Amino acid sequence: MSDTSASLRRKIASAGELNSVVRTMKAMAASSIGQYENAVCSLNDYYRSVQLGLSVLIKKSEHVQVPARIREKDTGEIAAIVFGSDQGLVGQFNDVMAGFVVKTLGKFPGKKIVWTVGERIHSHLADTDMPHGECFSLPGSIKTITPLVGQILLKLEKYREQNENGQIYLFHHCPDSGAIYTPVTQRLLPLDDVWRHEISSINWPTKNLPDVINDSENTLQVLVREYLFVSLFRACAESLASENASRLAAMQRAEKNIDEQLEDLNQTFHRLRQNKIDEELFDVVSGFEALNME
Repeated sequence: MSDTSASLRRKIASAGELNSVVRTMKAMAASSIGQYENAVCSLNDYYRSVQLGLSVLIKKSEHVQVPARIREKDTGEIAAIVFGSDQGLVGQFNDVMAGFVVKTLGKFPGKKIVWTVGERIHSHLADTDMPHGECFSLPGSIKTITPLVGQILLKLEKYREQNENGQIYLFHHCPDSGAIYTPVTQRLLPLDDVWRHEISSINWPTKNLPDVINDSENTLQVLVREYLFVSLFRACAESLASENASRLAAMQRAEKNIDEQLEDLNQTFHRLRQNKIDEELFDVVSGFEALNME
């Protein structure tokens, strides 16, 4: 009985230590989610402003053309930029994204190449028949997203010089209140007539359109660069927010399971202890009765 009690004590102590670790990781995930969600909210406002600026330029200056390097026809190679996760305790985060990429790109004909952000998603997609290009390191904070986006934009510029008719797609997870996260895709380039029609359909919030000062074409190029930058930045921030949301959900499940296990262990320990006490009392009573019978 003593061995069993000692074993239960060790299990209770281990479960308590594990619960402390889980709570710490849960707090870290919750803290990380906050910074990424705030970044996404800020980006949404800025992204909307960039779209409005592009819409005004297209509406008021029909002669302004999108730079030729990014508005070719939808032909040629397809490059996919895929955001994954290199951290643990995120469940099927990378598996879901890899399956989504393979299924989506499988609908498109022609040659394809995959660029990955994260070593683990790179490994998941290595088993597919799609050739792999660049592999970028995942940022660990909001501050390190900007350098990553700069690296991707430089590679995109070189890629577009060699593949003028290529298309660029973004793949990443987006936070979803119902299912924690959802895989989404966005065509980043080219900025063709379809894109121009979608942008020009955005209504300015007031009746009077603002005037474009100085060179409209230079202004358009600046806004296009901002459009590409904020699209990549937002995709990365949403992916990191989804990753931490998945980790937080996993920690919440782990904490619930540990609490239930601790409750069961404590109940078992107290029951064994009470049985031991009952046995000792029974021995005392039996001995006392035996002495009175003599």
